[in-house]
Amino acid sequence: MRILITGANGLLGQKLVTLMAPMKSIDVIATSRGESRILGVKDEFIYDSLDITREEQVMDIVEKHKPEVIIHTAAMTNVDECETNKDGCLKLNIHAVEYLVRACEKNNIYLVHLSTDFIFDGEEGPYTEDAEPNPISYYGDSKLKAEEIILKSSIRYSIARTILVYGITPGMSRSNIILWVKKSLEEKKNIQVVTDQWRTPTLAEDLAMGCFLLATQQIEGIFNIGGKDFLTPYDMAIMVADYFNLDKTYIAKADSSNFSQVAKRPPRTGLNLEKSSNRLGYDPHSFEEGIALLASQLEILDQN
Repeated sequence: MRILITGANGLLGQKLVTLMAPMKSIDVIATSRGESRILGVKDEFIYDSLDITREEQVMDIVEKHKPEVIIHTAAMTNVDECETNKDGCLKLNIHAVEYLVRACEKNNIYLVHLSTDFIFDGEEGPYTEDAEPNPISYYGDSKLKAEEIILKSSIRYSIARTILVYGITPGMSRSNIILWVKKSLEEKKNIQVVTDQWRTPTLAEDLAMGCFLLATQQIEGIFNIGGKDFLTPYDMAIMVADYFNLDKTYIAKADSSNFSQVAKRPPRTGLNLEKSSNRLGYDPHSFEEGIALLASQLEILDQN
């Protein structure tokens, strides 16, 4: 099976390459803007530069490699940036999906598309796949419009909705709540963490596995691919402190009104995993297990 990944330099993209490249049954074509930044994986995959906002490049790359499956991870995911750079968000999150859909229609390719819990308003979470969307940010709206483009098309597809993805990979400076809390407490800094937002945080390795299951089984439809635990960021911070045996007195409770953010955040999302568990065999880590895995990865990186 030939699988093409967009956004392969990103966190999820790198986890997908790491997962699938060693598999003899899969030929991996990793694509992203610019040169490859994928580290820690042997040369068991093909890399090709791709700007997904340019339709002619999308068509050329698809014609060149002739994948059976495309896993589309590339997107503008910074919620505030989407609000302030709507044109850039439009190009990356909507127009690029239109180009990929056309390429899939022309070449009979199965598409795995990544979506988000931010298509919901956060009033009634956790959400099942058939819940009614109602985005409250431009980012959420752009991702919902992308879903609608796929649903109206004639392609074979799955939409993987995910939520608060965390993880690390070699060479990436991107932080996450675990690293932020750990570093802050080690430096004895006081931090404020919100108690009025609820999520089901998703380990990047679990999301990669969910995408792999969709790509290889090619079951069509919408699937929630998230974490097991329904937590507030404050809950997560306390669990991080407990795991690393750090002083919790530096953690203060706060609510989202304490922070000035350009885009609105849905207060209570979370994703119900019953469908993905029953139909795909998806079985993610708990948040505590995710902390432990990330901690072991940090040790390896520190040794290198």
